Amino acid sequence: MPLFSIIIPVYNRPEELQELFESIDKQSFRDFEVVVVEDGSVKKSDQLVNAYTEKFSTQYLYQENKGPGLARNNGAGCASGRWLLFLDSDCLLPEDYLALVAEEVASEDFDCFGGPDKAHPSFNTIQKAIGYAMSSVLTTGGIRGAREKLDVFYPRSYNLAVRNSVFHSLGGFSNMRFGEDLDFSMRLLEKGYSTRLIKPAFVYHKRRNNFRSFFKQIYNSGIARINLDLRHPGTLKPVHWLPALFVMGHLALLLLAFVNPACLLLLLVVPLIVFSHARYETGNGKTALWAVPAALTQTFAYGLGFLEAFITRKIMGRKEFQAFSKNFYK
Repeated sequence: MPLFSIIIPVYNRPEELQELFESIDKQSFRDFEVVVVEDGSVKKSDQLVNAYTEKFSTQYLYQENKGPGLARNNGAGCASGRWLLFLDSDCLLPEDYLALVAEEVASEDFDCFGGPDKAHPSFNTIQKAIGYAMSSVLTTGGIRGAREKLDVFYPRSYNLAVRNSVFHSLGGFSNMRFGEDLDFSMRLLEKGYSTRLIKPAFVYHKRRNNFRSFFKQIYNSGIARINLDLRHPGTLKPVHWLPALFVMGHLALLLLAFVNPACLLLLLVVPLIVFSHARYETGNGKTALWAVPAALTQTFAYGLGFLEAFITRKIMGRKEFQAFSKNFYK
């Protein structure tokens, strides 16, 4: 029984999985196995997984496309580790990652842990800009593990580990296509289990490398936030409303500009703040420049998805839904 079973769902990303495997092979801590679940991919990763069988213990599973949550459940059903460590296929591990978390789980009493994500120096400018938008305190309010919060910590599936026994007691991830990791963390806490943010246990997360797919991803996240609140009443916080208020505020400014064109100048305030903060955070002017459209894409996408779901589900009372379900992962 290894300490960690690293479970990785993958969909048409053998090249990225190759980079993740390379980072896993560099780990100084070696008490682990790797379980890869191919979620209906056309571009399969079986040959890649087989190439690493002599370096560390691997398993390769294939299933028809059902989404990442159910793929993780499939992998967990075949895993033997005391801790199930879930990673996204577009992540990379620092060389001391497993050694660090092994030390934490040996000395601390918790049932589930997670960590933040960062952009690797080798990532391209767009990936770094999107990484900033997805991890900065300015753009997320610190709700994704960038800082300690007064609220509880909800680990997310790009960097989430849970005791094997706890995972199976909860029945694994739900069939939600988006927000399934938050749903899992919420159910875990509702059952009285504990979570821990291990800030030094970060992963390098590539994210999407174009704004079109990034918009789709975040739009679904906005929808998922309302779906989650209906599944877990009381989990919707004021910070979750900020992108929707941002969208409505900008629409109001555009309408006011017909009366007073000077109102258009106010639209420059947020881009200037984002650029300045991103320049300070990343230390790179080009990345900071691209961080402006990245942050605006993130905020508008989340806000629009949130508003659509709020109207559709909370006001009109319709059933749970998602957007871009047929082409989001392509």
